[in-house]
Amino acid sequence: MSDAPLLSVRDLSVAFRQGGSDNLAVDRISFDIMPGEVVALVGESGSGKSATAASVLRLLPYPAASHPSGEVLFEGRDLLKADDRTLRQVRGGDITQIFQEPMTSLNPLHTVEKQVGETLALHAGMTGADARKRVLELLHEVGIREAERRLGAFPHELSGGQRQRVMIAMALANRPKLLIADEPTTALDVTVQAQILKLLKSLQRDHGMSMLFITHDLGIVRKFADRVCVMTDGKIVEHGPVAEIFDHPQHAYTKHLLAAEPKGEPPAHDPSREVVVEADNVKVWFPVKTGLLRKTVDHVKAVNGISLKLRAGETLGVVGESGSGKTTLGLALTRMIGSEGRIAFIGKDIDAYSYQAMKPLREAMQIVFQDPYGSLSPRMSVGEIVAEGLKIHERSLTAAEREARVGAALEEVGLDAATRWRYPHEFSGGQRQRIAIARAMVLKPRFVMLDEPTSALDMSVQAQVVDLLSDLQKKHNLAYLFISHDLKVVRALANEIIVMRFGEVVERGPAAEVFENPKADYTRALLAAAFDIEPVEAE
Repeated sequence: MSDAPLLSVRDLSVAFRQGGSDNLAVDRISFDIMPGEVVALVGESGSGKSATAASVLRLLPYPAASHPSGEVLFEGRDLLKADDRTLRQVRGGDITQIFQEPMTSLNPLHTVEKQVGETLALHAGMTGADARKRVLELLHEVGIREAERRLGAFPHELSGGQRQRVMIAMALANRPKLLIADEPTTALDVTVQAQILKLLKSLQRDHGMSMLFITHDLGIVRKFADRVCVMTDGKIVEHGPVAEIFDHPQHAYTKHLLAAEPKGEPPAHDPSREVVVEADNVKVWFPVKTGLLRKTVDHVKAVNGISLKLRAGETLGVVGESGSGKTTLGLALTRMIGSEGRIAFIGKDIDAYSYQAMKPLREAMQIVFQDPYGSLSPRMSVGEIVAEGLKIHERSLTAAEREARVGAALEEVGLDAATRWRYPHEFSGGQRQRIAIARAMVLKPRFVMLDEPTSALDMSVQAQVVDLLSDLQKKHNLAYLFISHDLKVVRALANEIIVMRFGEVVERGPAAEVFENPKADYTRALLAAAFDIEPVEAE
């Protein structure tokens, strides 16, 4: 390593103009990245991590964003003062960036070959056969199988892991000196996350790159980075070698992050409890149709012959990667989609119920979705959102009684009842998920399907929501179907687990037994990726 930093951020501030005033998002931070070094910038949503990363290449929405103070020195040049020509040379050449969501970062109208080749043409003047040869080399290097076949593929034809590998190929195309990785694995399944982290680490070592790694997950940092800077409220509150920060944290916020892993004692199994939901040989097959007459030639077996029992006061965890059929199973059990096989709810067979016949049961059968922002209407106040179900299912309530129920539901999930007049965009992600939970709980359900309710949240907020769900379950004797790919969260909530892959159950049993002694290779791969960030086989 050279003695001089490759990147030196000095006294950097970032402000965003809103309503005629400037709001400080980053407040006079400083850090260095040495050649060949991986530095992690860690903090929760809103801490200023991404604003800092975007400032390096001046990718913020100027002039709404500004830098009241600071320098970003790359090889001695201040990029904040660089002209457009210099920035174009640096971006995609000496410094490259990969983003959190590859689907929105890739152009949906361009093939893999065109998108990777574009950066070669711009920075290396490489076109035609030479460019194609280099694109193939890059695709092989990032572990994309059958790379020749993927040249003509569009982003929607690739899996999430493959799309992120294409993004990495684009970033490496011109052999950059610094790679900025902004939450590159947050949107991926746990096993794919492990593969991408292993790939990034090996490529960083092979190419001798420096890396600025942005994340809110300290578990990743422990295995991946050389040094770490901990951010909160726009400031770096602690920094140093990874081992030192993890073993001897000094700042209260760092200690808070390290202790934020979801914890809890799942409810004990009790065979005497009432069976709330029962399923026998449930199937959901989607037809594959081709030709002018749309003839069915095959089926996608999203759920293929699954049976289960869910009792009051207990949680069944359904785990597996994207596309395994978890959500489809949940939608079938709640009769949101059609299915074959027996489904019973509180002793009544409902698999043949029509839409109208299901209406009276909806009050006792609720859903909490993955994205709290997308599942809440931006045009309705929080009070209106929570009260909506009451207006449909409990029409006999007076306005005053309804208001009282809404206030009680909000307070039960840890929100001030006075916030009922505010709108979803005025709340944090964790608060929005509490609103979604209140909307479900206000109807006093018997069964709640929780579809990845914590995956969009920071680690500490995840832990808070897990505690809340556990408390509500004990208080109201609720039956939970908890769908997730995050086994750390499932371990804190579920007393029984089924592991799904390609629409079928590959393993099932008491949670403690599955975690301590997994039988299936797929379950072992999930556990290794979730708890150890160990390498697993590529896609």
